[in-house]
Amino acid sequence: MLALRLTRAARPAVQLRRLLVAAASAGTGFLLLGSLGYALGHSATPGAGALRLAWCVAPLAATAYLALAVARTDPGTRPRPGLSAVGLGPGRLMAISALTTALSCVLGSMVALMFFLHLRGDITGMPFDGDGAKLLAADQPLPVPAALTLLLLSPAVASLTVAVALRPSERHSGARWYDTALGRRPAEAPEPPADGKAGGRADGTADGENTGEAVGESLGEPEAVAVPPAPREAPAGFPWGVAALAGGLAVQAYAGRVTPAPSLAALPAEGAAVLAGWMLTALGLVLAAPGLTYLAGRLLQCAQPGALRLLAGRVLMAEATRIGRPLGVLCAVASAAFAMTVLYDRSAPPFGPLTLLATLVVAGCTLATLLTAAVEARQTRADTNAALLRLGAPATMLRSAAALRAGALLAVFGPLTLLIAYLSALPTTR
Repeated sequence: MLALRLTRAARPAVQLRRLLVAAASAGTGFLLLGSLGYALGHSATPGAGALRLAWCVAPLAATAYLALAVARTDPGTRPRPGLSAVGLGPGRLMAISALTTALSCVLGSMVALMFFLHLRGDITGMPFDGDGAKLLAADQPLPVPAALTLLLLSPAVASLTVAVALRPSERHSGARWYDTALGRRPAEAPEPPADGKAGGRADGTADGENTGEAVGESLGEPEAVAVPPAPREAPAGFPWGVAALAGGLAVQAYAGRVTPAPSLAALPAEGAAVLAGWMLTALGLVLAAPGLTYLAGRLLQCAQPGALRLLAGRVLMAEATRIGRPLGVLCAVASAAFAMTVLYDRSAPPFGPLTLLATLVVAGCTLATLLTAAVEARQTRADTNAALLRLGAPATMLRSAAALRAGALLAVFGPLTLLIAYLSALPTTR
């Protein structure tokens, strides 16, 4: 019930992001049902039907990643001082985030089922009733348990991803607040300093420096204990990302020995190899992208940087993981799309409506995730930007720093995307 109230009382921007999750879940659910319809109509070739179902892993993973990005930026489930006293600790807020994500995905799955039944002609009332009867095997009875199982995949995977990613842990970047209004401290909370002070605040100001805080404590406001963030280091995983990227390109080269390029649905063996190669390539880019973002921030601060380059570089280094991973996913999707265009330029296989829908779902989720991560980063830097403006920094400097960061990322990831696409298409173009 609380999750429903938070969903209804959210701001329009938050509701729009949740609708994007529902739309992505609807597209993924329709693709899963479409693979079921193909398997029903081609029972003599179960391998091709299983491969079509396996290709749905890409939109399913993109939907779950978008749901996680939206859950991170949801202000309704953000920890605040005083919530633990009413039973809304970090664990309960994580459960609310997972339940809210599941509600959005279930809504999308219901929409997908409605469109699927209308296109099959099982229900009427829409102008396009029965238009996809041949594609979706309308002459075969629809197995209800299988359809419901496939529709529940998207809500289950998305909510589980949110629950695992947002679970309370000791190693949480940033400050975690604990309510001590009742004189109680959770077992996982850190011990106070030896001098008896409560510790620093989330914005880095020591206790007692602000007279307003002392007045607030005298009036009986809850005391907040903050865990300071760990020192920022280079993101781990870059060597593993390079290894996975090399392995993915090698698998694609092995699968590309067939001339012309293998069809991704008609040949289970070659199609599975292409799928495995692209998955490894995407995993490598996701693992290596935070390190590349951190390196871009380092390079911006080389050779006697001024205030502008120093600010842009420090922000890139601080947000390397938050921004780098969505950039890695975007780089993988763009390189795969470019490679597909090169691979199938001459052979021109019949790309049907389901392939177009899958492309739209993956590309849309990738762009929406990147924009959502940018919104999260902007929210994280809100206090820092306000402090810089109070110190007299011009607003144009902040905009110039943002443009400089975007240019640096484009200079790093643009050539990398073209290089990965060229290497992916190289085996079949020779």
